[in-house]
Amino acid sequence: MILLLLAYLGGAFTIVSPCILPVLPFVFARADKPFVKSGLPLLLGMAATFAGVATLAAVGGSWAVRANGVGRAAAMAVLGLFGLMLIFPSLSDRLTRPLVALGARLTNSADRDARDGSFAASLLLGVATGLLWAPCAGPILGLILTAAALKGASLGTTGLLLAYAAGAGTSLALALLVGGRVFAAMKRALKAGEWIRRGLGVLVLAGVAAIGLHLDTGLLTRLSAVSTSRLEAALLRRAHLGPHDSDVMGSGPLPVEGMAPPLEGAVTWINSPPLTRQALKGKVVLVDFWTYSCINCLRSLPYVKAWAAKYADQGLVVIGVHTPEFAFEREPDNVRKAVRDLGLTFPVAVDSHHRIWDAFHNNYWPADYFIDGQGRIRAHHFGEGDEVQSERIIQRLLAENGDPALKEGVVSVQGQGATAAADMSDIRSGETYLGYGRGENFVGDVVRDLPHLYAAPHLLQRNAWSLSGIWTVGAEHASLDRAGGAVAFRFHARDLHMVLSPGPDGKPVRFHVLLDGHPPGADHGVDTDAQGQGVVRGQRLYQLVRQSGPVADRTFEIVFDDPGVQAFTFTFG
Repeated sequence: MILLLLAYLGGAFTIVSPCILPVLPFVFARADKPFVKSGLPLLLGMAATFAGVATLAAVGGSWAVRANGVGRAAAMAVLGLFGLMLIFPSLSDRLTRPLVALGARLTNSADRDARDGSFAASLLLGVATGLLWAPCAGPILGLILTAAALKGASLGTTGLLLAYAAGAGTSLALALLVGGRVFAAMKRALKAGEWIRRGLGVLVLAGVAAIGLHLDTGLLTRLSAVSTSRLEAALLRRAHLGPHDSDVMGSGPLPVEGMAPPLEGAVTWINSPPLTRQALKGKVVLVDFWTYSCINCLRSLPYVKAWAAKYADQGLVVIGVHTPEFAFEREPDNVRKAVRDLGLTFPVAVDSHHRIWDAFHNNYWPADYFIDGQGRIRAHHFGEGDEVQSERIIQRLLAENGDPALKEGVVSVQGQGATAAADMSDIRSGETYLGYGRGENFVGDVVRDLPHLYAAPHLLQRNAWSLSGIWTVGAEHASLDRAGGAVAFRFHARDLHMVLSPGPDGKPVRFHVLLDGHPPGADHGVDTDAQGQGVVRGQRLYQLVRQSGPVADRTFEIVFDDPGVQAFTFTFG
């Protein structure tokens, strides 16, 4: 119920976001017509269509996304025609006759015409608008769609999407009811109904143009993050679904955040048989959520390993819960290889279907939950960093548990390669996804799910990136269709990493890296040499650049000498 309420409220907040602007002209164009037979069916059509298409796009694979693209193009044509009809009444009279007939047959109301707005005609318009609607991907909708993409189809996902759409529909309905009265009064006062009608037509066409140029999902969505994310994030925090910090280092006892849920639902366990609450009774437990392509998780693991070794004989049990971000991380064999390569010896639950993740209401990689000997969660920490405080929490819980000879001091670790600590003081580039599902800052237009020849610009601004060569950009990653393709990124950080996969056939993919047009030399990462040469052999995070001198804006380019590579994301350190 809490998630349904949050989804509803998250949808309602879209009314205060710029990304709803392309939809508003279509809604307010019906403001002077009866709400029940015109505005209401429009909103119902919008909400139902959005929920259906979003469900398919999230869980149905690339074929559903392609269908959505076709529907989007068709809807743009329908709404563009609708805008022209508002501008030119004679065109409206001619073109609405078939629609009037269709509406009459569907509703047994042959005496209604399209200008009066039959229920069926308004519903059809709402369906078209729903196909175009690209609502703000704020924290709440992001949680819904991410969960759907990772865990598969479910009635719960569709219910949450319907609740989100219903929230947006409610706020639009209120705006339509209130705005409709203002709109009608303005028409009577100014006696300029025809000009208002034509003005609305221009706004409709402007909205269609914005959608055609992807401004609705690009510029408007980025603008909307400022206005809505704070509201949604506050809701998530209040529902214990968002980031918040515990005041755990005071002089009093650690607070009790609730009983720890059972560790059930893992597809398999590594380094241990399945662990239960009964088996862990009387033990202090650290539950660490991680995934092996997450750079923040990799940089935190040396501390987790050190804690497991230092306090094992004093009653601490460390459990790594591997919950995937990308599809390839669901495979148990991939996780086993990562555990082996990283030298992890503590128990690891392979949570491929997010069962344990959901039980903890977790949303972050990495995330640590500190559990006392009575099975109660006493503290938590989201993200990397603050390792000293985390170890002090472990020590306090062990002391509460009656350890007579607690080891003092804190561990000192030195990670190697990608696990080495980041230079946080000079990072000005953030994680960037290459799939269109979460991608941003791409220079050019993305062609979704189809092979396309991309050309890189001569110059890139900081944090912008580009493709060159023939690529197929999917929701989660970009796939190279022909050898010689490249990815470029203008970044500012000491380290640059990419999550890469050799592709479905598993054949190794050779590549070479350039910095400002030259081989990296001493600035190469652990997965390249001084000439920038490297090979993608597995599905994992690759460290491609580690600058040895002062950090500055650099242009990175990776050129693939073989086809098939899948590029997921850039991360920095």
